[in-house]
Amino acid sequence: MTEAGPEVATGSEVVPAAVRTRAHWLVFFAIAGAVIVVDQVAKAWLVANVSPGQVVEVLGDWIRLIFSQNSGALFGLFRDNAVLFGIVSLAVIGLIVAYHGRAGRSFYMSIALGLLLGGAIGNLVDRLRLGYVVDFIDIGIGDLRFYTFNLADSAISLAIVLLIGAALFPVLTRLGERPADG
Repeated sequence: MTEAGPEVATGSEVVPAAVRTRAHWLVFFAIAGAVIVVDQVAKAWLVANVSPGQVVEVLGDWIRLIFSQNSGALFGLFRDNAVLFGIVSLAVIGLIVAYHGRAGRSFYMSIALGLLLGGAIGNLVDRLRLGYVVDFIDIGIGDLRFYTFNLADSAISLAIVLLIGAALFPVLTRLGERPADG
């Protein structure tokens, strides 16, 4: 037993249990932080360099940047409810952190939930600061276009894919998992 708590043998080394748990919290918050920073930097660049509604072709007509102000949620649905969605976002963020506390030993879940947390906070920052979410990625061919989205939305979508994968293939949640006891 150390000051950090009980020790657990992991292969050839003995690691305090508190350190093992904290390592996944570190991954969780590091991924969330990286998503928030990249998302907010991209949005700041876009707002400074592209006028609302302006189209900037990145890869021909397939991938474009368009500065869009989304006051709704879920691909622009339920417009002009930024305060309500801000409150809902805070509740969702609390639930993500609480759920991670219950799934904290799974490296896979720390990654998925970190992406989800970072995306939720990235969009919440916009709602609180601007009253709308900055969307700017436009993908499609000609008039056949997907909804305009941002990097926070992409992180949320990837997290959902990872969580669905975990639901369909539970063995994924054990990737990188460390045993609770020796």
